[in-house]
Amino acid sequence: MNSTEHTSRRSKKTLASFIFLSRWLQAPLYFGLIAAQAVYVYRFLLELWHLIGFVLLGHTPPASIPANVTDTETIVMLSVLNLIDVVMITNLLIMVIGGGYETFVSRLNLKEHPDQPEWLSHVNAGILKVKLATALIGISSIHLLKTFINAAHLESTTIMWQVVIHATFVLSAIALAWIDRLTFRPSSSGH
Repeated sequence: MNSTEHTSRRSKKTLASFIFLSRWLQAPLYFGLIAAQAVYVYRFLLELWHLIGFVLLGHTPPASIPANVTDTETIVMLSVLNLIDVVMITNLLIMVIGGGYETFVSRLNLKEHPDQPEWLSHVNAGILKVKLATALIGISSIHLLKTFINAAHLESTTIMWQVVIHATFVLSAIALAWIDRLTFRPSSSGH
């Protein structure tokens, strides 16, 4: 092998190593999402505190409840749906943080950990996309349910657009799952 070929191979190997190392640029993004999750934990606790204050102490309804809603049962139901919404968003964050880091940055090496989520052991980009789309449908469903509960105080065009957006999420998730199935289906040939 001459020196030109050796230099060319070494340059390609250096470039490949540099490109491979660039995946670590995503690590700060995942740390940022962990900070965002802490914000949602704070928001959850605050919403819960306001709900408890409303139900047990007769305080004003939580600020997240529209002012035109006065029925106690509806206020409690909307408050609980807000709490569920926060939980579902944090579940989405966990999927993005854990699944994204495992798929695109580095292995988490949790094989021996008793609390490792089942889905994390076989995550790939396709599975992660489908799981995220499903989580978005869940979040959209909660928002749509809140809209239906408060439908008497909303314009019909607002309700219609929320249904259209939700249906778009559902159709997108079905398309992603179908594409994932086509992409990762093992070949039926005996080769």
